[in-house]
Amino acid sequence: MSADRPTMPPVRLASEAELAREALSAPLMARAAGLARWAGSGVPVAVGGELVEKSLAAATEHLGLAADEDGPAYTAEAWQLAVDTGLVEITETEDADADDLPDDAQVGTATPGEELALLSSGSPQDILDIWLGGMETVLADAVAPDLSDLADQLAEGGELDLDALDWNPEEEAELLDGILGNLYLLSALSDASDQDVPLPALAASMIVPDDMDEPTDEILEEVSEAMMRLDDQFRVLEPIGLVAYRPVDEALIEELDEDGETVRAAEPLQDEDVARYGMVRLTPLGVWAVRARMLDAGVDAPAVGDLADKSADALLEALPDYPEVLAQAESEQWLAARTPLDAARDLLAAARGDDERGPLRRLAAQQALSLITPDAEPALREVLDDRYLGGLARVWLAERGLPDIPEPSQDMVFWLTVDTIAAQLGDPDDEAAAELQELVRGLTEQHSGFFDEVWRVDHPAAADVLEAMGQLHPDKKAAKEARKAAFKARSRQSD
Repeated sequence: MSADRPTMPPVRLASEAELAREALSAPLMARAAGLARWAGSGVPVAVGGELVEKSLAAATEHLGLAADEDGPAYTAEAWQLAVDTGLVEITETEDADADDLPDDAQVGTATPGEELALLSSGSPQDILDIWLGGMETVLADAVAPDLSDLADQLAEGGELDLDALDWNPEEEAELLDGILGNLYLLSALSDASDQDVPLPALAASMIVPDDMDEPTDEILEEVSEAMMRLDDQFRVLEPIGLVAYRPVDEALIEELDEDGETVRAAEPLQDEDVARYGMVRLTPLGVWAVRARMLDAGVDAPAVGDLADKSADALLEALPDYPEVLAQAESEQWLAARTPLDAARDLLAAARGDDERGPLRRLAAQQALSLITPDAEPALREVLDDRYLGGLARVWLAERGLPDIPEPSQDMVFWLTVDTIAAQLGDPDDEAAAELQELVRGLTEQHSGFFDEVWRVDHPAAADVLEAMGQLHPDKKAAKEARKAAFKARSRQSD
């Protein structure tokens, strides 16, 4: 893999059928589809495919939004999505010169488009493709500037001043992509599928430098501004089904008049009320969509199941970097495509090797083999005399209570011990480090003269393991013995 190609942790995706159902039930998509069907006999449209005033009122009534003061706006938004995704198609009226007509004059007719039929008769992938096109349109809307002030200027006879917007489309899109990327990362690393993220923390993740202990007032002001911008954007993104969002409580936002004077002060916030500043998470559909965009951008974004048709070598190379729950899920899918005996033989063959990642591969193989039925027994007995695999083969057979397991030699026991510890070195997880420390302490208590034996083990990681044991062991005397043994192991390896 190219060193400059970004890599994300794996995610578990919902099935295409589940994702397609979620796409169809997204409020904005459902409204767009409903309007496309409503346009069956033809609907007059104005410039840009917009509904003429009378048609907009009828469409709003059709969606059941006539009593909502924002109903026409919701309807216009859904209609635009239908146009953008091909759910409706526009046929322009002959000889209609839009430049000479009022803005609301009919210049064409809208009828259901070819894509509409795919929503009911197409495959789940067809539906997702249509939804993804619509989602890209909504993303563009989310980072678009607020033109209301400019509209007011024009209505008052002023000139259009785009510079007054202080809007950089690339920066806005990059910020939102970064935010969605952070949400994706949190989804990948979380065991829960409904892990909401507080909006202040999400905004801070993009603005506060990693090495800053206490944010400055200037940084906090930037975070506050970013929160308000994200609040607007997530309100736009939620109806398409990309995120689940609890908006910022309006009572917490200070309201100013035209002169900048406070009309309504913001309510004070208690620590336990942080959720009132907004909570957000990617939906399963959102995880799928962000991953699709990452893949298009050249990011390595694996999903559980990607390795099901790959070799055992590819599986064992990837699994050590997976969270435990996802590693098991990936292994289960890989095993489901093979017989237990063939799978075991492939895993054992791929687990060999003296390279640096060898211990990690063997640990991953051991975890995958733990999921295999006893039908694989012949494959494990075939490697009982193998220096790399004989120890883990005996463990596998013993765990299943199988008979006639030969006693391992002392060299094999110590080799397996070194290999097991080597596979766990460098794990940044605090819980894993604590477990490794307990393992080290237990080994030295159970085996007298442990360090004097281990430095002689013909394992390429023996010196590194002993050095780590010297750092981890809580007893100063034992730690000193481990460091001495590490020095002997390095001397032996250099001879």
